[in-house]
Amino acid sequence: MKLSTSARLALPLIAAACLLTTGCASRTYVGPPPPPPPYPGPSPLIQSAEQQGFRAGVADGSRDAYNRMGYYPKRTRAFHDTPGYNPSFGPFGPYRAHFRDAYLRGYYQGFYRR
Repeated sequence: MKLSTSARLALPLIAAACLLTTGCASRTYVGPPPPPPPYPGPSPLIQSAEQQGFRAGVADGSRDAYNRMGYYPKRTRAFHDTPGYNPSFGPFGPYRAHFRDAYLRGYYQGFYRR
């Protein structure tokens, strides 16, 4: 069986194309990226504000419940003064915000004994 001239030229071209494209089809597997580093937790400023605010809130809330004063957490001196701030930990604004948030949670627990 004799091949035509065009078939003789086409056969090597097809073979070369097959050999060149097989390298493009193979992919190497790359695993997922490493997990992010662990979260270090809240700063000492936030820890201090939340601990002191919660304690003050529980104390004031339970005192107001005992004295039947009513549930008014934002009228207390501790809520407005935010005691216990240490300037070496950082700025006052975030301390005040976290203190007041923790104070309200503590006041609720102390007032309703939960």
